[in-house]
Amino acid sequence: MAGSKPAPAAKPAAKPDHTEAIPYRDGGGLNMQPIEQAAPAGGEQTYVVKPGDNLFRISLNHGLKYKDVAEWNNLPDTGIKVGQVLRLTPPGAAPAVKTTQAPAAQPVSAPPPALAANAGHAAASATGGETKTYPKALKLPYGSEAAKDIAAQSEGRGGKNNNAQASSSPVSPPPGKKQEASTAVSAAPAQEASAPTAKQEEDAVAWAWPTEGKVIKGYSDSNKGIEISGRQGQAVLAAGDGKVVYSGTGLRGYGKLIIIKHNKTFLSAYAHNSQLLVKEGQTVKKGQKIAEMGNTDADQVKLHFEIRRFGKPVDPMQYLEHKS
Repeated sequence: MAGSKPAPAAKPAAKPDHTEAIPYRDGGGLNMQPIEQAAPAGGEQTYVVKPGDNLFRISLNHGLKYKDVAEWNNLPDTGIKVGQVLRLTPPGAAPAVKTTQAPAAQPVSAPPPALAANAGHAAASATGGETKTYPKALKLPYGSEAAKDIAAQSEGRGGKNNNAQASSSPVSPPPGKKQEASTAVSAAPAQEASAPTAKQEEDAVAWAWPTEGKVIKGYSDSNKGIEISGRQGQAVLAAGDGKVVYSGTGLRGYGKLIIIKHNKTFLSAYAHNSQLLVKEGQTVKKGQKIAEMGNTDADQVKLHFEIRRFGKPVDPMQYLEHKS
């Protein structure tokens, strides 16, 4: 019809999109660096005094000298009050800086077979549906036969047996490198295991029985050591080399007490003595007479003997040689 507008041309139909959605996989290698985290401000250790506590017991439980604790807290004497906060580290001790190693970036693993197949299908569709399988990149064991057949196999001609053998046979590294790798792997656990062993040997104590007699009470939750019977005035001996860090009667329930520090790990305590023969700060040897057995703060003549590891009581029978 004259004067009418021409009909708009039809738009061509959109081609179907054969591209399949593939889940997101992080392929970027992140450069992760160690992160330094400072310890909380004022890296000092403190203790709040509870009912029944005294300076001697607190110091013993934390493996410290009561004189040091008194000095760190400016105490004129050994008197403390319930609720008082005691410093258990020297004033001005710098807080430790802890370095935390961030986890290393993990290599991106190959996509699952289903995704790989979908990707191949999409590529085949884009090239018109034809999938080429040759030429191939092959890995064959070294040899003259492999050199002759590699060209034919890469183009898909013959050599089926060799091709199957190549796909199934693992490629082993040279003997020298394999031996070096296995040596490095086996050496790592050995070095890790040697560290605690060296520490144990460094802090080990050659323990000996502190006196003669029968064990009349063993270690338990209520009895933090062992009790050995004997007679009044019987010799009490140092169970190992060390330095006397306490000699006195200030710890209620222990009577006349001696505490020996053997190293940074172990202390030993000797309670209920009738006489104390060594002074604080004195160095003693294993088997040296340090006191005489008695019954101070006890219901009978006996020696109460404790071993403390990092200030915590442990069963002395684990360390003493068993008597026949």
